[in-house]
Order: sequence, then structure tokens, then C-alpha cells
Amino acid sequence: MPDPVAFVTGASRGIGKAGALALAEAGYDVVVTARTLRAGEKRDYAATVAQSGHEVALPGSVEETAALIEERGQRALPLRLDLLDRDSLDDAVEKTLSTWGRIDVLYNNGIYQGAGLMDPLLDLPEDKLRLVFEGNFFGQFHLTRRVLRHMLERGDGTIVNMTSAAGQNDPPHKPQEGGWGLAYGASKAAFHRLAGFLHVEHHDRGIRAYNIEPGYVATEAQIATVGQDDPIFKQQSAFGAPPEVPAAMLVWILTTEEGRARSGETFHAPSFVKKRGLVPGWPPKRPSKPGETT
Repeated sequence: MPDPVAFVTGASRGIGKAGALALAEAGYDVVVTARTLRAGEKRDYAATVAQSGHEVALPGSVEETAALIEERGQRALPLRLDLLDRDSLDDAVEKTLSTWGRIDVLYNNGIYQGAGLMDPLLDLPEDKLRLVFEGNFFGQFHLTRRVLRHMLERGDGTIVNMTSAAGQNDPPHKPQEGGWGLAYGASKAAFHRLAGFLHVEHHDRGIRAYNIEPGYVATEAQIATVGQDDPIFKQQSAFGAPPEVPAAMLVWILTTEEGRARSGETFHAPSFVKKRGLVPGWPPKRPSKPGETT
């Protein structure tokens, strides 16, 4: 029997890269997709219109993640994929099926990165709002339907979506003051609903669907957007989780009997992983205060 195949979006760095490597360690061959195919490619990661116009090259690439997967003894298929480019979505699915013949898991981790995400409501151009929705919902919707049809033909498949608390709650503060922009929250809210509908409509045909809420994870893209010296970034990072936490949540869903049985649910990765002890040594023990007993 060939190893199962996982198709991962946004796998050049951060949560997607950690998930792709965890899948390889769990015995999956991995289709590694993202915009950054090769190291050194530059993108504009500014989250507001006012900040845009400066391109940077972040650490990580599809090819680098693919090499790490092969070091773990699994096959990797590195492909460029841009959620704003429908042709790239179709090409990636077709290339995967023609090369390996199957997709067992679709891990919808990639999101739109660029202006419009954190603009205040009155500053948000409507064309940027549409662009954010294209990259945070319509692109994933298109990709998911392409893969879903293949899974339904086989009578089996799992779709895991990387959701966000921003799609389920009002922001605690204004954008740029610890909150998030309308475009990001609204687009992630739409995306959050997808897994539940997949479960209700297709669970009886062998399809399982889940949301993973990662909590706060400091990624390279966030650092590029706000900077490591941003006080809110520092505060959130101190209490956040590493990318290995949502990766462990993903593997648990896919490889345990309980996980397979809980299709349709949303899992808050930090609390679940902590309770089950899925990442050894995390969270680290906090230093004892003077006079405090342990």
C-alpha cells in the first residue's frame, strides 16, 4: 500500500511548514505548496494600505520544506500555489493527481498576506476587501471543491481548515492596537463555516472535516508585518504557542480513533495539546516566584 498523501497550503514557513513536517513524520507523503517556491523570493507583507510598497524576502520556501520532508524518508511534491490565482490551484491539484494519483488529506492552512488585512473600516478600500475574501475564503472554497470531488469518488478523505479566533469573536482593540481589521475577521468567519457544512453534507460519504484554532503563533509573516519590537507582538508572543502545537493537533486528528470520530468539530490547539501532553516540554514550566511552593 502506498503511503497516504497530504496536500498542504502555505507550507513554506510557519504553521504550514510545521504541519507538513509533522505529517511526514507520521508517514504521509506531502504536497508542499505556497507562493514562495524558492528561497529569496520577495513579497509585500504589509497588512495595511498605508504600509504597503516594500517587498521583503522571508526565511523559508516550498523547496526547503520539501527537502526536509525527504530527509524524513517521505516523498515531497513541491508546487507553487497562490490563493489569488485560480489557475495555480487547478494546476496543483491536477499535478498531484497525475503524479501520485490521490489526495487523502487537504490541509487548508494558507491565507492572504497583504494590504487590507488590518485596515480600519473607514480606511479599507472595497477592492482590498474583495481581495482579502478571495485569498481567505473563495480561493480555499475553490480548492476544497476540486479536492472534495476526488475524495468523493474514492469514498474517503479528510479536510482540515486552519481557522482563527478573529473569525469567531469581536476584536479586543482597534486595528494596530492589538485588534484586527474587519477584512481579516469577516473573511475568516466565512472560512470558519466551511468545515461544518462539509461534515453535514458529506460525512455519510466518507468525508471528515475539522477546524483547528491555533491560538497565537508568532510566524515569520507576522514579524515582517509588525516587527519584533512591537509591544503588542512581544506581549502576545510571550503567551503564544510554537507552530509545533497546531501541527501536533493536526496529527492527532488524523491518526487517532478519537480524532477520526470527531469530524465536524473545532479544536483549540493550545488547550487541547496542553491537556493531552501532545508536545513534550510544552508549555514550559514557568519560573517559581520567591516564596512560591510547587
